[in-house]
Amino acid sequence: MTPGTHLAVVVEDEPEIAELIRFHLEQLGLQVQVASDGRRGLELVKSVSPAVLLLDLMLPDLSGLQVCQRVRALPGSASIPIIMVTAKGTEADIVAGLEAGADDYLTKPFSPRVLVARVQAALRRVEREHEAGIDTDRTGLLEGRLLIDLGRHVVLVDGKPIELTITEFQLLHYLASRPGFVRTRDQIIAAVHGRNTILSSRTVDVHVTAIRRKLGGVGVAVETVRGVGYRFSEAL
Repeated sequence: MTPGTHLAVVVEDEPEIAELIRFHLEQLGLQVQVASDGRRGLELVKSVSPAVLLLDLMLPDLSGLQVCQRVRALPGSASIPIIMVTAKGTEADIVAGLEAGADDYLTKPFSPRVLVARVQAALRRVEREHEAGIDTDRTGLLEGRLLIDLGRHVVLVDGKPIELTITEFQLLHYLASRPGFVRTRDQIIAAVHGRNTILSSRTVDVHVTAIRRKLGGVGVAVETVRGVGYRFSEAL
């Protein structure tokens, strides 16, 4: 599934908010398709493979969490950034959204400028990967057990492909690019989301937990440095 370069899908059941989001995304030069329920949103993603998906949590049929999980189950969906845009803004809600596979989380009411900045940051992350080329960055780690191919957006563990979201992939690549070096949560947020992005440090923790789970036995190489942040171990 290769994301459409200039297409955004918005899944939002409140017409005024959907039109507000549409207006600002169109100002970025994106074509926008809107779905007012989860099932239609999921079908849109399957049919058009958007460059970015903006997803409400509280929808009339499938919840936003269910849509997110089903999108992430689609082959090749890891390269589609998913941004939750919802009134549910507790830490538990944010953690649930990130654990379901979202890359970013924006609470209502939101500033249109912040919305635009988050979408631009997500699109830039995808663009950086596409511009990296096919074989420009292949990193073998842990005596060859882990391979990170930036150009292909591929992670292999013991020769088997691991499906990471775009944010998880960028975070792992950032840590693994300098094994042994400690990165603070703020440094990780700046490297993955952009320097002007304000996110809770809990966001990083959730992504790291997901990465460890998906990497299986080599996940322990992503180490917590208490009171500081994370590092990628040079050995298991």
